[in-house]
Amino acid sequence: MVKSEQEYRQDIVDVGKLIYQKGWVASNDGNISIRLENNKVLCTCTGISKGMMTVDDLIICDLEGNKMEGSRERTSEIAMHLTIYQMRSDVFSVVHAHPTVATGFAVAGRPLNLALLPEVIIGLGCVPLAEYGLPGTPALTEGMLPYIPKYDAILMGNHGSVCYGEDVYKAFFKMETVEHFARIALVAELLGGPKVLPKDEVDKLFDSRTRYGVKSRTGMEPGRPVVAEDVEPGRERLQVTREELIALVDEALRARGVLA
Repeated sequence: MVKSEQEYRQDIVDVGKLIYQKGWVASNDGNISIRLENNKVLCTCTGISKGMMTVDDLIICDLEGNKMEGSRERTSEIAMHLTIYQMRSDVFSVVHAHPTVATGFAVAGRPLNLALLPEVIIGLGCVPLAEYGLPGTPALTEGMLPYIPKYDAILMGNHGSVCYGEDVYKAFFKMETVEHFARIALVAELLGGPKVLPKDEVDKLFDSRTRYGVKSRTGMEPGRPVVAEDVEPGRERLQVTREELIALVDEALRARGVLA
């Protein structure tokens, strides 16, 4: 259902409050946008808390980033949003924030790419890490370019996370999934290390997307996500019968001269 511009404005304000209340942004961090009809983009402005915005604080830009409407100034990171819209015709909203644990992984230079949680594998595949780029410059999006066509959530090196989807709430929920995944991955590490799922189980999860009605461009790629076989390369599971195992033990004992 197509909403009015006023409804879209309220959606951005409401999502801004949610990400602020969850502690995913501090001060004036983060930005949110929605692609409108006629090549227009409704977006948050610079220099305002995402938890304290009003619908009148939002501005409208064209797909080149030129301000068309609004009294405030556009965010310096608008180019990131526009790049995603230009590369993904299926995307109509972008949410960028700095969720604490996920950003911790980004600062540590670690993607969220282990095959750990079925919901994450089905919904996102994994969350790759883009190289750091100076905010407010074209370098910000350069490291993201290889991932935008294939993934709906990206960690940004030493910066934060960006998620996008069919509407602003789906983009928000993907950000929520990213941070939840990061928290669980961190706890697993503190408890001695996560147990990564094997490739055959990951393949089953990818195949189950149709059953769950999940549409995603993410497919199985080497290292994305990282499966158990990647963590322990060369170690394959061998299945033998009881009789085969006894025969192998007997052969080994005879080789050592234990059995005649």
